Amino acid sequence: MSLEYSHLISNNRKWAESKKDSNPDYFNTLSLRQQPNFLYIGCSDSRMPLDTYTSTEPGELFVHRNIANQVSVTDINLLSVLDYAVNVLRVKHIIVCGHYDCGGIRAAYQNSAAGLVGNWISPIRDLAIEFQSELDKIEDENQRLNRLSELNVIRQTENLMKTYVIQDALQKCTGCFEIHAWVLDLSTGLINELDIRDIK
Repeated sequence: MSLEYSHLISNNRKWAESKKDSNPDYFNTLSLRQQPNFLYIGCSDSRMPLDTYTSTEPGELFVHRNIANQVSVTDINLLSVLDYAVNVLRVKHIIVCGHYDCGGIRAAYQNSAAGLVGNWISPIRDLAIEFQSELDKIEDENQRLNRLSELNVIRQTENLMKTYVIQDALQKCTGCFEIHAWVLDLSTGLINELDIRDIK
């Protein structure tokens, strides 16, 4: 059953009251400033609230989300978030997180998206062509798409490393933050951390 709009407001009231009951200063402290250790770049999919999967509180994650968790070096929105996270908030970890059973990945692979969405996910189509020989060896289509989700996350961490923000930050302060590549398995709720140690 879909959540009704009115439930959003009533749920908010209940949540706020429960927070104040357990800690009367919760919102006063929260409103003072944000100082997260993590920048999360993830997919817009409604099943992907990382704070739920990691049991984190408001103020602990700085978040940017878009369809299929793309890191585009021409996306001024993402670059602004990245700049603020690295140079103002001084985050310690940058996480690029995709997920299995991703609609954006499936649409790119099947070439079924048109218009702006089709344009946005076109780099994933190029990625599928680049790794076609590997993907073709996977008989089950769902497993093939899951592997493409992994390849996409790895590619986005590579794109992240190409941005001026990251390159400039690394020249000024080596080791100030770490970059991580995650894929969330929606069927288990578990995070799969990918190996990106060789990415420069």
